[in-house]
Amino acid sequence: MSALLSPTISRQPIAHGKVREIYDLGSELLIVTTDRISAFDVVMANGIPDKGRVLNQISAFWFEKFAAICPNHVVSIADDKVRSYLGEWDPNLSGRCLIAKKTVPLKIECVARGYITGSLFKEYVLEGPNVHGLNLPSGLVDSSRLDEPIFTPATKAESGHDMNLSWQGAVDIVGIEVATRARDLTLSIYSQARAYAETRGLILADTKFEFGLVDDELIWIDEALTPDSSRFWPLDLYAPGKSQPSFDKQFVRDYLESIHFDKRPPGPTLPSEIVSKTRAKYLEAFERIVGRPLDA
Repeated sequence: MSALLSPTISRQPIAHGKVREIYDLGSELLIVTTDRISAFDVVMANGIPDKGRVLNQISAFWFEKFAAICPNHVVSIADDKVRSYLGEWDPNLSGRCLIAKKTVPLKIECVARGYITGSLFKEYVLEGPNVHGLNLPSGLVDSSRLDEPIFTPATKAESGHDMNLSWQGAVDIVGIEVATRARDLTLSIYSQARAYAETRGLILADTKFEFGLVDDELIWIDEALTPDSSRFWPLDLYAPGKSQPSFDKQFVRDYLESIHFDKRPPGPTLPSEIVSKTRAKYLEAFERIVGRPLDA
């Protein structure tokens, strides 16, 4: 496997995700965001150059921007700090590492939606406006803007797709106090991020947050408002009633559909044109959100 997909570290990761690898540093964790890309829950044979650096540094931007709203797990993203913890260095680690506090992650994902699309819109069509007890307006179309952002928690699936939960379903898993705090933080961060995104010519349609507990305090963890965990749409192209162009892996999904990929591992090798187009989308998302190009 290429270094870009998995940079070289002598120790073994304690967790190996589709995109991230997590290493135990003792009192902290090291999270390495690789260039791997998945679609339909399958990791492709090749990655997208610089994707990991984009995701890691977008997350760092948002964590810093909203630190006053919610404490987060970031200790440092500085390369020299990472090198001092590891005592070794692979140049491919540069810009894609985060030293994080250890937490006890909540067993739910916290999703904020300001627009209805994706899995929730499909459920709305099938089940009606009161899907998951949300009491949504009738007559919504794909990508409709909601009057107020809503909180739609989800399960954290070990494999396959996460499943949307009702409010009571989330309370049953984490308790009323934690669920309420997680919901309030989710909607607060989302609302401010959405307002900022609009100043950058973007619609933040929805996003997924994860939280963990440290001494009973809720901490924002994992990734923050990235193209992998959020739907960002170009503001000037917004047209409700259909799916919207987005800053994510849509080129990859479209390609896989065109070759009738069966959505089972192993993932195929992506053509250079698809890799190039997808990389350009991630880099554009970074520049729009952060306000500068990704460092060379």
